[in-house]
Parts: sequence; C-alpha cells; structure tokens
Amino acid sequence: MNGYAPSTGPDPDQARVQAALRRRERQRSLRSWLRPGIGVKRWLVVAFAGQLLIALAAALMLRTLLVETPATDPARGLLETLTLQFLPPEARWIILLTGGLFLFVYGALRLVRALVEPYRLRDEPLAELLYQRRLRARGPSVVAIGGGTGLSTLLRGLKELTSNITAVVTVADDGGSSGKLRSELGMPPMGDIRNCIAALADAEPAMHRLLQYRFPGDPEHEPTYAGHAFGNLLIAALAAVAGDFEEGVRQSNRVLAVRGSVVPVAGRPITLHAQLADGGTLEGQSQIARARGIRRVWITPDDVQPSTDATEAIARADIVIVGPGSVYTSLLPPMLVPGIREALERSDAVRLFVCNVATQVGETEEFTLSDHIAALTEHGLAGVIDAVLVNNNFDARQPTNYPAAPVRVDVPLSSREGPPLIARDVVDDDNAHHHDPRKLAVTILELYDERVVRRHPALAAG
Repeated sequence: MNGYAPSTGPDPDQARVQAALRRRERQRSLRSWLRPGIGVKRWLVVAFAGQLLIALAAALMLRTLLVETPATDPARGLLETLTLQFLPPEARWIILLTGGLFLFVYGALRLVRALVEPYRLRDEPLAELLYQRRLRARGPSVVAIGGGTGLSTLLRGLKELTSNITAVVTVADDGGSSGKLRSELGMPPMGDIRNCIAALADAEPAMHRLLQYRFPGDPEHEPTYAGHAFGNLLIAALAAVAGDFEEGVRQSNRVLAVRGSVVPVAGRPITLHAQLADGGTLEGQSQIARARGIRRVWITPDDVQPSTDATEAIARADIVIVGPGSVYTSLLPPMLVPGIREALERSDAVRLFVCNVATQVGETEEFTLSDHIAALTEHGLAGVIDAVLVNNNFDARQPTNYPAAPVRVDVPLSSREGPPLIARDVVDDDNAHHHDPRKLAVTILELYDERVVRRHPALAAG
C-alpha cells in the first residue's frame, strides 16, 4: 500500500533541544550554589584548605620516601608510578589538581544533598531550598497579634519572607469544636491556634487539610469526637500529655515543624463581653461576632495573665502587627489581656495596625477606616500604634451576593491627628474581601526596611 508512514523514532531536533535545556538547567543549578547568602562556599573553602594541608603533608612524605629509597628497592618503582614520575612535571600537577578539585566539589555537593534530602518537603532545587531558608532566617523578628482568618492570611505571606515569626493568638473563641472542648476540658480554645499552625507549616496544603479535617457525625448524638477538627484534638492531646496548655502548644509547634511559632495570648480561656448601642450586653465571642452596634468590649476573668512566650516575643520583636482581623472579636481580646499593652509600650518594635479590606456582617457592618481606628482609640490602644496600613485598591473582584463591602477610607492620608496612615495595594485581586498574603507581607517588610513606619513621636518623646 502506497502512503506516508510517520516515523516512530525520536525527533533529532527535539532531542537536541531537550539536551540543551538539560545542560542549561545543570549550569543554572551549579551557579545557584555560588550565590551569596547560601552559606556553603565558606565551608567549602575551609574544607578545601584542610584537604590542601593533607595533600601537602602527603607530598612531603612522598618526596622524603623518593629521596631516601634506594633506586634498587622494588618499592621505588611503585612510588614513581603513584607520583606520575613518567610524565612531565607540568602534566603531573595539572592532572592531580584537576582530578582533586573535581572529586572534592562533587563529593561535597553529594554530601550536602545526602544530609539535607530527608528534610525536603517540596520539589524544588536543593540549592534554592538552602538559599531561601538562610534568607528567611535573617529576616526581621515579627510578632502578629490577633486571630481568625485575617491572622492566618498574614502568616502565609510572612513565612515566605522570614522565619522569625511569632503569632500571638486570641483564646476567646467559644463556638464550634473549640467551644465544645473548652467547656468539656476546661482548656483555652485552640481553633485559631490550629489555623495559625496550619498557615505556618512547611507542607501547608497537606497539613492544612489534615488539621482542618472534621470527623463526621452529629456532636449531640454521635461519639465525642464527632464534629471536632483533628487539629483541635491533637493540640488538646499534647496539652494533656504535657500537663500545661502553653507547653502543649509549644509541642504542637515542634511536632508540626512550623516556621516560627504560634503561642496563645494567655494560658487560660478568656470570655468576651460587649455593650451595645441600645444599652444591652452580650457574652461570648460567637454571639458578639453577629451583633450590630457594638460600643465597647471587655474580657473576664480580670486577673488573667499573658503567656510568658507572648510577652517575651513582643520584647524581642522588630515589628509588631495588629490585624488584620475582626476588630472586636479577634484583635481586641488579646490586646485587652493585662500585660500585653504594657509589653507593647515597653517594646522598641515598630507597631503597625493593618485595617481590614472589607466590612463584616454584624460586627463591623458599614464601618469605615475611621470607625476601625476609633474602636482601638476607645479601648485605650491608639497610643501603642505607630502607623495604620490601609488598602487603596478598590478594583478587585467582589464576590456576588455577599452583603459586606470594601472599607471606605474616610480619613485624609495626610491627617496630623493620631498615627500616620499608609495606603497600599494589599487586596486579593480575585476577592475584594480578603488580603493577598504575598502583597501584605511584602508591603509590611518594605515599610520596615525603608523605615517608612517609625515610632509614634509622642511615645518617642515620652
């Protein structure tokens, strides 16, 4: 039969392209090991210096043996062969130096790979992994205070830029799995702590699915674990084994290998109370989050003490970030714990309030920027804020059929009253009701690096 039968063999042109791409990738990988900051070259030089001294000692020993060994001794022939005496002097040292360098560099790289390979959690070049980890280790010390999805979003962005992160998390939640464990075990709620640990985990997608997994069933009629998040049960178990909630959270950080650390603001549960515009009062974070017309919130018990980890982290911090998050139910509860405000006043860190990009149904419905700032001021916290970061991109896609709205900036950015206002694009382009983790983290560290945010003049003078 006449016709054209396509070749099933490899395409020579495609094979050449693939070979060229592989060569380029090998070259790029080799160059990546020589970048400043990876922390490998200095130790290669030290190891090479040691090898050079060993080689020099061996050369001196062989020279002595060649001089002192009689020509009639059979061992002399072996020594001359080992030292390449049958070649010209120039060829000897070129061959030995080239071979030695190749073996040293190849062996050193394979050794580093063998040592680090078991700790790789993502499919990325080893040199890039080492470089990024060293880079993050030199990042500024950041403390983020709050709770809810806002804090988790911030942490996801920060962990790619610095590993010196401490999340100080509220323990006022009283709903869902956290609330049930709180009432049954008397432990502080761990839902927000779980979310922050998941956000800071190296293998975040897999760890997030694991920690957020909820056992099926109705908690009212099924076994006691029904409806609980696995992460909550894990933290509760570690706290029970350690005999202390704060130590249990520390163990959770170690077991789950988070970048930085997550700490509760206090080692015991706190209860949130609110006074409404109509004079009524509410008790419990879950009820207050749905309420409108909140005028003031406070916490009980009055004698609750801040965790040592929280106050120590604030004292060491370069940057303290309050928010983003629900003002009354996520940000104010940890800030109202006695001792936290005092720690912020003593700290030399830059203290930044990150305003939400969108209002929330109930709690902050129809709130503007000035309303968010007023909420902090009315609770005596404006004096511990050096600057306010607000979103200025209002072109992001807004979810349909959602009653919230972008937070309107109704305060002049050049206002001389209160802390300075800084407007940046920090919103998720695909969802106008959420911050973009990367944009937010990069903006915060750029402001810190450029010293745009400085200590409040009134506080500096005091």
